[in-house]
Amino acid sequence: MRIITGRARGLKLNVPKNYDVRPTADRVKESLFNIIGSRIVDVKVLDLFAGTGNLGLEAWSRGASDITFIDISRESLKLVQSNIEKCKAQEACHVLKGNCVDIAVNLYKKGERFDFVFCDPPYSKGWIEKIVDVLQNYPFLNDGGYLIVERSAHDELPVLPKDYTCTRTEKYGETKIDFILYELAKKLEE
Repeated sequence: MRIITGRARGLKLNVPKNYDVRPTADRVKESLFNIIGSRIVDVKVLDLFAGTGNLGLEAWSRGASDITFIDISRESLKLVQSNIEKCKAQEACHVLKGNCVDIAVNLYKKGERFDFVFCDPPYSKGWIEKIVDVLQNYPFLNDGGYLIVERSAHDELPVLPKDYTCTRTEKYGETKIDFILYELAKKLEE
């Protein structure tokens, strides 16, 4: 697992010694960031199920200015922290331990909003549904921001709340990536 391009191009990230963490494959990550393109520059990113920090650090390497990593696992957070240090990205990164749903709600209540939110939870555990439910009442995305969901190709995307639209879905073997746009409904001019 490596940083594909940008300021930390080619840097090999520390990986877990067990299989409790399922990092996004490099080919999937490369395709994902090719789709995002230059929209990642100078934005705030939230990595909900950080694991190794793979997605958030790729975003940083490509120009994201502020990345917040959340994970409930102490071991995962040690990996994230070691990879942040390896990339020398400490100034742009924040690491939070706990349940991502609770932390995301707290961040929203503190006025935090993000341009890209990566949601790569353990497959088939109901986490995507929980995140989508929270977004209905606590939209922690900026208007025009994206929730990027990685899921099993066998799992369905839940019904999205008002103001959220799945604009694109890509399939890579047993993995699907959904690009969910948050756009506030425009008021009709009178």
